[in-house]
Amino acid sequence: MPTKKKTESSYSSTNKKMSCCKVESVVSVDDRGQMVLPKELREKAKINAGDKLAVITMEKDGKICCLSLIKVNDMEQMVKDMLGPVMNEILKEKKGE
Repeated sequence: MPTKKKTESSYSSTNKKMSCCKVESVVSVDDRGQMVLPKELREKAKINAGDKLAVITMEKDGKICCLSLIKVNDMEQMVKDMLGPVMNEILKEKKGE
């Protein structure tokens, strides 16, 4: 029986490896819709009081099945890294008209 290899994805602009998803903790949602991220997880993710987090969702069959949190500052850089080369190509093409 073939063995499964652990796959890793990366975002090409920085060539930093990103590992597969894993369960870090289980949290509860209170009556007001609030939840607490455990201290160890906040420290590991370098999330500090006052940080802004973007909530990213993934849907399957019309229902949200996955929520991800990304620090807004990190997301801004990822978007710049992804869109920068695309925008440069568009501008080059536009100048060539």
